[in-house]
Amino acid sequence: MTHQDILKACGLTSAELSDGTLAVRSPIDGAEIARVHETSADDMQSVIARSVAAFKAWRDVPAPRRGELVRLLGEELRAAKTELGALVTLEAGKITSEGLGEVQEMIDICDFAVGLSRQLYGLTIASERPGHKMTETWHPMGPCGVISAFNFPVAVWSWNAALALVCGDPVIWKPSEKTPLTAIATHKIMMRAIERFGADAPEGLCQLVIGGAAVGEALVSSRDVPIISATGSTRMGHIVGPKVMARFGRPILELGGNNAMIVAPSADLDMAVRAIVFSAVGTAGQRCTSLRRLIVHRSIKDDLVARLAKAYSSLKIGDPREAGVLIGPLVDKGALDAMQKALSNAKVEGGKVHGGEVVTSGVPAGAYAAPALVEMPTQSATVKTETFAPILYVLTYDELDEAIALQNDVPQGLSSCIFTLNIREAETFLSASGSDCGIANVNIGPSGAEIGGAFGGEKETGGGRESGSDAWKGYMRRQTSTINYSSKLPLAQGVKFDI
Repeated sequence: MTHQDILKACGLTSAELSDGTLAVRSPIDGAEIARVHETSADDMQSVIARSVAAFKAWRDVPAPRRGELVRLLGEELRAAKTELGALVTLEAGKITSEGLGEVQEMIDICDFAVGLSRQLYGLTIASERPGHKMTETWHPMGPCGVISAFNFPVAVWSWNAALALVCGDPVIWKPSEKTPLTAIATHKIMMRAIERFGADAPEGLCQLVIGGAAVGEALVSSRDVPIISATGSTRMGHIVGPKVMARFGRPILELGGNNAMIVAPSADLDMAVRAIVFSAVGTAGQRCTSLRRLIVHRSIKDDLVARLAKAYSSLKIGDPREAGVLIGPLVDKGALDAMQKALSNAKVEGGKVHGGEVVTSGVPAGAYAAPALVEMPTQSATVKTETFAPILYVLTYDELDEAIALQNDVPQGLSSCIFTLNIREAETFLSASGSDCGIANVNIGPSGAEIGGAFGGEKETGGGRESGSDAWKGYMRRQTSTINYSSKLPLAQGVKFDI
């Protein structure tokens, strides 16, 4: 399909795609495909006011009924999976299977949230006082602002929105300025679900705002938006987190990864090579869970690097819509320049670079690069700085404690993994003295988190979690109640007075 066919299939109209102030370019060839209209910062007060009004109605809708809306969203996403996946490819540059896989994640979190709508459990707590009972109840908090990044332009919204909606919270979504088209298409899908759901969904329940820093600032600073879920760099998190906490709001931050894999002498190297390649070059290294540091036992390092170099040389780079292509473009020229700068810095620090060159032959006119393997003598400043590109730094170790120390000695802390067939090494890695990341895997790469487990947890900023497990508690407030069902009121010992 042409890009016009994809946009039309997603229901995007010429009025939505033209005469706006925000230019949208496809990473595939760098061509401008739309000019969309931005939300004025002056309009944000009314957007937030609509969300506050919606909250007052939505919080009183029974949670299982709220789950029905999310069930309908899942149905609409299933019906639109092919078109929305193609739009993710067009706008974010993902290969076709990854674009479709992202939409599947949206469907999966809807399924999870539908069940969750009947499981927002509290506790009954034993009271120390005779004739009393204590209970714990979870209540909706209010509007939830979702600020998402370009690399997962639709899945991150769904992780937040599905949970927030069943928890009783309206949603205001600010997507990346690099991927507004997928957001507009997804919002239309949401509106179709709301139309089918009926009058129980108040006006302003789900809103989309498009714009730059001023629009984001309005969400982050508003006391009427108690929850801000932001996905992006640690730099962004350092800005957003303190601002939200300064007004006693709740930040949910999923930030940088700089994720590492430890490869032990006992590892199944065939399995490890497949996991390394998928984790390091998938989405052109532009996942928050991409593998960026490989910490290999000295005894197997040369063999593993040789295997990886051979595997890297066989990878097809090009238009992500073409069959057989495994590496698509970087999001823009700025990302390509950042990759080349990081490789230059690594060389200065003693690194030996394999690959990483800019690719111009056989690709459209976008920002393409070969994946890079960089053997490093130490974990330098460049290695500790996350670069959103297909760069994999290789370090060596002799003892497991040394490897774990290298793994933890970076400011980012999203995901991690170890490849070993030694149960002691695996359990040590998963213990309190092991990986300090929010995700720790054994014999599987750092990417590919699935619905069901809470996603991530950024150590540097004390960030929150999205998606599965008990992440729903981040979208609600806890209330503990004591009920006196006796005929007596307990008083402090020795206190008496007449009534």
